[in-house]
Amino acid sequence: MQAKEFKSFFKTVGGNEGSKCKYPTRLDLYGCGCQHDCKYCYAKSLLNFRKLWDAQNPSVADIRKVEKVIKKLPKGTILRLGGMTDCFQPCEIEHRNTYKAIQLLNKYGIGYLIVTKSHLVANDEYMAIYDKDLCHIQVTVTSTDAETSRSIEKASYPKERIAAIEKLHAAGFDVAIRLSPYIPQFVDVDVINEIKCDKILIEFLRINTWIKKWLDIDFSEFKVKSGGYLHLPLNKKIELLSLIKKEHMSVCEDVTCHYEYWRDNVNENKEDCCNLRKKGE
Repeated sequence: MQAKEFKSFFKTVGGNEGSKCKYPTRLDLYGCGCQHDCKYCYAKSLLNFRKLWDAQNPSVADIRKVEKVIKKLPKGTILRLGGMTDCFQPCEIEHRNTYKAIQLLNKYGIGYLIVTKSHLVANDEYMAIYDKDLCHIQVTVTSTDAETSRSIEKASYPKERIAAIEKLHAAGFDVAIRLSPYIPQFVDVDVINEIKCDKILIEFLRINTWIKKWLDIDFSEFKVKSGGYLHLPLNKKIELLSLIKKEHMSVCEDVTCHYEYWRDNVNENKEDCCNLRKKGE
């Protein structure tokens, strides 16, 4: 089956999210669907009811058009790979768009932040082309239990992701555990704390009507309204965060007053909640 072309592969996010995120420009090599099909996915919740979400057959960006955009970007730019969909979802094995895009980003000296739930990110062929001066990686762990993980997403198993994180960390890459969304019912924090990686980024779950329908958990504590979503109150988030024990810890946040608290009291880099390693460090 011929894949549809994904034309909206390049976007700079504005509004509330864009004002808080240091890396608001996204390069999505696949779109209008993601084979991981996560039940808590914000992109899915925004596109599914408009009949624009096909988890089985995501659309694929034209890599020639991608290059035309990349070559015009100024040096020092850092693009996020995997904003609306995962750049290492299973169809990457067939299309290899992410592999080709990384080669282009290296060629033009453009930084890239890979965000993924796939262990493919640590495959030797990809690690061989990552430029340590340009490459930053966040591997998402949403559950530490294999059965639970499979019930909420079709991504790599938790042990595979953890092994990928540790492999990348041992090889000297700028890699972080991404606990996103942090759903405490699904996470054994002792397992998270034992991962051999000293950097973690936490993003708490936010819910809307669709996510509430798809995800089977207790939502009674989600009482803070902001940006069209319901969030946990700050004191509950602080309580949950206290369980995480990592040397370098940051929180990604949408609620403005919560964002200001994390920035001023928790985040190591007040200007960059992703806390990306700077060139030469």
